[in-house]
Amino acid sequence: MKKFIVFAASVSLLAACTTVNPYTGQSQTSKAVWGTAIGAATGAATGALVAGNSGKGALVGGLAGAALGGGVGYYMDTQEAELRAELASTGVSVIRDGDNIRLVMPGNITFKTDSADINAGFYSTLNSVAKVLNKYDNSTVMVMGFTDSTGSAQYNQTLAQNRANAVAAYLQGQGVAATRFEILSMGASNPIADNSTAAGRQQNRRVEIKIIPNK
Repeated sequence: MKKFIVFAASVSLLAACTTVNPYTGQSQTSKAVWGTAIGAATGAATGALVAGNSGKGALVGGLAGAALGGGVGYYMDTQEAELRAELASTGVSVIRDGDNIRLVMPGNITFKTDSADINAGFYSTLNSVAKVLNKYDNSTVMVMGFTDSTGSAQYNQTLAQNRANAVAAYLQGQGVAATRFEILSMGASNPIADNSTAAGRQQNRRVEIKIIPNK
């Protein structure tokens, strides 16, 4: 019966914290709440075993597990929300992937064709990214440059590297610690659209920033 009470409490927590995503209109439960509920269930089971299967042990274990499980999820939830607010209407996509956050920056708003010089109009967007990265500094920042398939593989690899370096250097200039960065050139690999069309090639020319929490 005591186990059932702990389980029911976890279910109630999920139900109470289910919200409507303002971007999709769909109901969802935040990553933090899922982590909290899973942590609570695991902690409750462990606590019950340690305390001789008593309800008190399950409750104490559940509370400890909830605090641990919700940590990383909550940290990334709040960071994601601030990034969405800062980057609204900038053309940058904010994508949640588990505990990671991806920022997809289309090449047409970031760089001129065949150039690694950041468009002056994009500085304010990168300033907003840097603002959030500096506030939530317990993460690795992976910057990846991508191109379309036009031109030689070596040319694309170099251009992608230079673009990723330029974005990373700008963010570092805004105070984001250089030790947090991983900088990669992806060249024409991993396209997100059809390279046989002009519209597809434009989508493939991009820089992505992947924010990975330090666990």
